[in-house]
Amino acid sequence: MQKADQRPPAEDDPVRVRATEKAAKHLLPFLILMYMIAFLDRSNVGLAKQALHADLGISDAVFAFGAGVFFVGYALFEVPSNLILYRVGARRWMARIMVTWGLVSAATMFVRGDHSFIALRCLLGLAEAGFFPGVMLYLTFWFPQKERMRVLGLYYFGYPLAMTLGSPLSGALFALDGVMGLRGWQWMFLIEGGLAVIVGIMTLFVLPNGPADVTWLDDEEKATLSRVLSAEEKTKTAHGHGDIWKLLRSPKLLQFLALYALMQVGSYGVVFYLPEQVSGILHQKIGFWVSTVSAVPWACAVISTILVPRLVQKLNAPRAGLIVCLVTSAVALVVSGSGMAAPALLGLCLAAASVVTVQAIFWNFPLAAFSGLEAAGAIALINSVGNLGGFAAPNIRSLADHLWRTPSAGLYAVAAAGVLALSLAAFLPRRGQATQPAV
Repeated sequence: MQKADQRPPAEDDPVRVRATEKAAKHLLPFLILMYMIAFLDRSNVGLAKQALHADLGISDAVFAFGAGVFFVGYALFEVPSNLILYRVGARRWMARIMVTWGLVSAATMFVRGDHSFIALRCLLGLAEAGFFPGVMLYLTFWFPQKERMRVLGLYYFGYPLAMTLGSPLSGALFALDGVMGLRGWQWMFLIEGGLAVIVGIMTLFVLPNGPADVTWLDDEEKATLSRVLSAEEKTKTAHGHGDIWKLLRSPKLLQFLALYALMQVGSYGVVFYLPEQVSGILHQKIGFWVSTVSAVPWACAVISTILVPRLVQKLNAPRAGLIVCLVTSAVALVVSGSGMAAPALLGLCLAAASVVTVQAIFWNFPLAAFSGLEAAGAIALINSVGNLGGFAAPNIRSLADHLWRTPSAGLYAVAAAGVLALSLAAFLPRRGQATQPAV
């Protein structure tokens, strides 16, 4: 039997609580800022859609392919990027990712036609590869499984916050049209890409690699975190594969891959087209007013990511939370295609809230199932392959709209992905403590 001082601290242990609260206070604001900029740089192309068509003649089909091809480049380098982060440390690798994607995002201002648009979108995916799974892995260095639900909810706060604040910002930058001979959309890419470069450089000075590198945790707090995290790692390693190639044949991993891909179809089916939907509802061109109204659904998602994961954690019902969000997103997407303004905007609000919140809940399952180097590979693989749903989403919408010649067809097609995801979510563990390592 272990000595009492070697046992992992209980969930209500005051030192453990104090250590995780300090970690959340010191790390989450900067991680949320990083995620906000990441999501802004990958999604601001939606606001530029009409301008790219008017100025450069980029068609709906080319836009859909270019918006989605980001995820092809992203998928190609996701796993190796996360394995490198595991080896060299989060601070240096995260800084590298942010600086390179910021430069590529800013370079989108030089797009001159179809080929350059597609090429730069692919390069942006290559540059950003590894960022999101890197953060997911990084959180396992600091937060035990029980605390991770709340932390993930707070981290995902960056996604809707980026859209809430970023949409009006991007719309305001369009007002710079003509300044120094540049169009408004060129200013948007230049300034928002530059923000990523600045924050990437800051990362070298702000982001610690792990608890051992900080002074704001005392020795007792560091030892307590180390004991509880080591105990979780040993439990997961004892039931894990210990071999990346065996991991690839894991039924649990395949379930996570398929479920996450379907979720991303819904997510990016909203992200890339929400400004255009609002433009149609308001019967106005995309600009400051449309971008401001487009921020309202994301403001609802901000509230949802704060409240829902906490409720799910309190009830210890992650599967139920996941299913409720999937059902809500599917129904809301259909409602958002209504010809009436009020129901359509309500549908967009519910759709935006649910497609963000469902992801914050989802990641608790794979983070509880894998450990160590296996976790680095598994998380990256889930995110890279799953994010191919982001490639599929705009192309599914474009194809459905073309075949049935109505914008509602694309919405229904994206909503169907949520229905398919329900069949996979039904086989997840019902309770948090039932989540077992993949076998």
